[in-house]
Amino acid sequence: MELTGYADAMRADLSAVAEGGDDRARAAAERLLRALEPSLRLRLMDALGEAATELSGQLPEGRVELRLAGPEVSLAYVSESTTGGVVAEEDYSARITLRLPDSLKARAEQAAAREGISMNTWLVRALARALEHRPRGNQLRGFARS
Repeated sequence: MELTGYADAMRADLSAVAEGGDDRARAAAERLLRALEPSLRLRLMDALGEAATELSGQLPEGRVELRLAGPEVSLAYVSESTTGGVVAEEDYSARITLRLPDSLKARAEQAAAREGISMNTWLVRALARALEHRPRGNQLRGFARS
């Protein structure tokens, strides 16, 4: 999904509104759009990320990921078999005692509740995802400023 089309549509909408004004109003509208365009892109990505999280919580297995490649944004379904499906085939016979801060336990319980699964299942999935092998190439880490 290319976000440029949405920015272009906003530019057209703002230009149409500014047409009713004088040259100063049109110039102000153009400056406003240049200032708002990066924020619009970020907000659209935020909305898509929330949609992916919400959809993941409604799926019986697997998850939806938001993927960024340059200006392109895409949503991808990742099946349970690639998110630790091996764990699902194993029996749950191993036990551990895990001490957590109360705040982290509460957040984990909320996340499990959002997905409609037990906290144990949520923790097993989270651990399996954290341990799955992912290629290290082409990863970016850090912060971006728009």
